Amino acid sequence: MNRPPPRFLHCKPSSTVNTTIFELDDDGFGLDGVEHPFADLLGINLEDLDPVAIGDWIFKKPPLPPHISFPHKTCTHSNFQMLFFTVFLLFLSLVFIIIKLYSYEATTRNSPPSPPRLPLLGNLHQLGLFPHRTLQTLAQNYGPLMLLHFGKEPVLVVSSADAAREVMKTHDLVFSDRPQRKMNNVLLYGSKDLASSTYGEYWRQIRSVGVLHLLSTKRVQSFRRVREEETSRMMENIRQCCRDSLLVNLTDMCAAVTNDVACRVALGRRYRGKEGKGFQKLLLEFGELLGAVCVGDYVPWLHWVSQVSGLFQRATRLAKHLDQFIDKVIEEHVRNGRDGGVDVDSEDQNDFVDVLLSMEKNNANTTSSLIDRTAIKALILDMFVAGTDTTHTSLEWTLSELLKHPIVMHKLQDEVRSVVGNRTHVTEDDLGEMRYLKAVIKESLRFHPPIPLIVPRRCMKDIKVKGYDIGAGTQVLVNAWAIARDSSCWDQPLVFKPERFLSSSIDFKGHDFELIPFGAGRRGCPGIAFATIIVEIVLANLVHQFDWSLPGGASGEDLDMSETNGLAVHKKTPLLAVATAYGEMNRGWGLHIEGHSIMFSTALNYVTLRLLGEEVDGGEGSMQKARAWILHRGGVTHIPSWGKLGLSQ
Repeated sequence: MNRPPPRFLHCKPSSTVNTTIFELDDDGFGLDGVEHPFADLLGINLEDLDPVAIGDWIFKKPPLPPHISFPHKTCTHSNFQMLFFTVFLLFLSLVFIIIKLYSYEATTRNSPPSPPRLPLLGNLHQLGLFPHRTLQTLAQNYGPLMLLHFGKEPVLVVSSADAAREVMKTHDLVFSDRPQRKMNNVLLYGSKDLASSTYGEYWRQIRSVGVLHLLSTKRVQSFRRVREEETSRMMENIRQCCRDSLLVNLTDMCAAVTNDVACRVALGRRYRGKEGKGFQKLLLEFGELLGAVCVGDYVPWLHWVSQVSGLFQRATRLAKHLDQFIDKVIEEHVRNGRDGGVDVDSEDQNDFVDVLLSMEKNNANTTSSLIDRTAIKALILDMFVAGTDTTHTSLEWTLSELLKHPIVMHKLQDEVRSVVGNRTHVTEDDLGEMRYLKAVIKESLRFHPPIPLIVPRRCMKDIKVKGYDIGAGTQVLVNAWAIARDSSCWDQPLVFKPERFLSSSIDFKGHDFELIPFGAGRRGCPGIAFATIIVEIVLANLVHQFDWSLPGGASGEDLDMSETNGLAVHKKTPLLAVATAYGEMNRGWGLHIEGHSIMFSTALNYVTLRLLGEEVDGGEGSMQKARAWILHRGGVTHIPSWGKLGLSQ
């Protein structure tokens, strides 16, 4: 016998009282009106019902006999209100219990202070677009050592110099590991690069390669000619903008010079034109993706979010293009016979690919070496990215602060021009005498560390930091941006004041934890010297050879200093400026009086001859001839305040 389809309860208003009666439709059961079997949830007394009939109905037995019937029962609106109120209280209680369970570990252990967190997500929702700023605000409430949770992963946030010293010096070895992230595995050859590889024998070998053979003092000095040539090329491009009366896009100029230096040093040649633009585009996307937060790293069951958003598809495609580019570079070296025979310790100008391929060939029969072709590719990418993104960012922010603070700009120009004298450009030999230049760069790195949140570390075992218990596996974020603005370390931390470093020995090389834009300890950036010398030589030549101002006569207060979000924090809008060649400026003002005299004589002669009735050239033509003669005499393209002389530009 086929069972009839299930019936659903319908609510029908009673005609006798202001109540609601639950009845089953007449469906052949012979029931006029049957209450729901679970009517007790609605306040109905089930004792009045036939339990046999209810049991048969629940267990899908044949329809109830016609003689079985149930009395009508009613459920008032107050019953419903009580039901929903009870369910609501149960829901709130459940949420409260879950939150307490998630907070149990933090409240029962001697852990650092921790803000409230959400179930499953933890504190991820609090990061915002600019995590370094958000974390600074949280640290002001919870202290310089603060425990957050990204999903269920504990994250120790360090926001003071003392705490950073304990993590990166006192317990440096314990905190020398890196957390493994899916994005790093996709973009960085399975995290085989120097920056993101886990602590161990492999990391020790590639760090040795980087420190001793690629970024040693001798190697950095060997590329002096490359830096000076590319700096001169940049100055000539800016001078051409002056001749064409064009604004200078300093953002693009800084990106180009750092990219060209890095290309020649790491890859052996400059990449320009369509090929170069394509490579620069890849690098921009690389920096963007490397700084992206992948929720799936912290909440595994939300890994699908990155898939749906297309984040990993973009990363996979980008990694393929970069790998093809690096393969092409290596093939060029092999084809040109540059895949071996290079003395990796010599002071010759051998690019990084030369050195790495020679090491690969020399170590081919060495079983203890872990440096293979994949490791070489990862190191090439590491060295190139580290040599461009952070250096470009430092230059861009330093120039922005100089344009925002013209008094600092003029003071720096006075120092540089005093050291250089009558020579046309700054050389690296001059840099040692420029104390204020170094102070300006330090202050810029304090104000705008290229990577505000230093690349995360991972705790390898249980340990105490500042009296708190830190568990193994805890991720560590050092907020270099917050430390550099800590009023307990710095006088007037929100004021751009390079003079603070003229009487201070604080440096940014990892020994002074008040200023750690490049990190410190075992995991500190090994390319500090390489990046610093590029910033110094480019900046010194920019302020020596040109005078700078903002377009349209804008003041420093009008300059947009908004940031982008990512691994390295760039200026959000391009930095545009007006450049005036310093040499032309001096010669132009030197011709100012002579120009007045020539123009006055020309005008007087013209008027006198006309009064005498003589035929002469048009006055305008005479004035233009005088203008051309003055420019030729001075060897300049324009004279300051030319309009005051009566000459159009």
